[in-house]
Amino acid sequence: MWRLPSAEVVCTGRDPRYACHGKKMKAREIAEAVGGRVAGDGEKEVARVASLSGAGAGDLSFVEDAKFVAAASQSKAGALIVGDFDAAALNGRTLIICRNPRLAFAKAGTALARAAERPSGVDKTAVVHGSANLGEKVSVGALAYVGPRVKIGRGTTVGPGCMLLGEVEIGEDCELVARVTIYPKTKIGNRAVIHAGAVLGSDGFGFVPDEQGRFQKFPQMGTLEIGDDVEIGANSTVDRGALDATVIGNGVKLDNLVHVGHNVRLGENVVTAAQTGISGSSVVEKNVLIGGQVGIADHVTIEEGAILGAQAGIPSNKTIRGKGVVFWGTPARPIREYLKELAVLARLAKKK
Repeated sequence: MWRLPSAEVVCTGRDPRYACHGKKMKAREIAEAVGGRVAGDGEKEVARVASLSGAGAGDLSFVEDAKFVAAASQSKAGALIVGDFDAAALNGRTLIICRNPRLAFAKAGTALARAAERPSGVDKTAVVHGSANLGEKVSVGALAYVGPRVKIGRGTTVGPGCMLLGEVEIGEDCELVARVTIYPKTKIGNRAVIHAGAVLGSDGFGFVPDEQGRFQKFPQMGTLEIGDDVEIGANSTVDRGALDATVIGNGVKLDNLVHVGHNVRLGENVVTAAQTGISGSSVVEKNVLIGGQVGIADHVTIEEGAILGAQAGIPSNKTIRGKGVVFWGTPARPIREYLKELAVLARLAKKK
């Protein structure tokens, strides 16, 4: 490991993401974590989640629907998360009974992942600046760089090849998978997951034409603020603000290849599918769902709870409102209106 002066490290020589040691949880502990109840052996231990067909004795699986009960009865899973409809048919198995088995299974997977014992320390090939502040049980992987005045919270994993360029703040129990690049003045909350190749806090795309038609770059000096429980997909990019802040709210989930421009504000629990672009100074309020390849122009407002279908397009300065309403097409409009227009066009085409 190469290190600039000051601060002690522990070298493990191991990749912190893939060298984790599994820690088992008891069925009753999982039930408490997901809000369910146990039928059978509450002391039964599992270490991983798996499909019904691929599960072994140390695995946890789930039954979402009564039609999968037969497959569940043949599964080798040590424990099963089921609905009330499954309990009698699977008598004798260790069951965790919940209202929503799929949701409970997702929560159980998160609980098992957090229970896993991850090696801490800094790989011998990593570079950590002397002014960086690493919390307890932080892992820094091979060929990673942690720059000046970076702060990393307890239990966070910085994967191989990640670049934290200085004055970055990362909270507790985060995971930067690999080759993540984070520019200065970026702040990330707790329990964030940033997938490989993501770039956070780079300059926004802002230029001003001069008298000769040449473009002068507008200052990009703002910040990027990312909340708790955010997940950002592989090769996605989020720009910092031009003069103020780009803000990603708690619980936001961005798929792979998503771009978020400067000064954008995403509210809590916004979910965005792949290849979507959100232009500068747009506001997406909480609980909005955005499909794949959606294009949102600058200074747009998407109000709370709206749903944008795949490949929808929203022109500049527009407001989309309608909680639970699906919008489709370009320019985006309510799907019923969009389908009526398609029907009219189809009739006209037949007449011709």
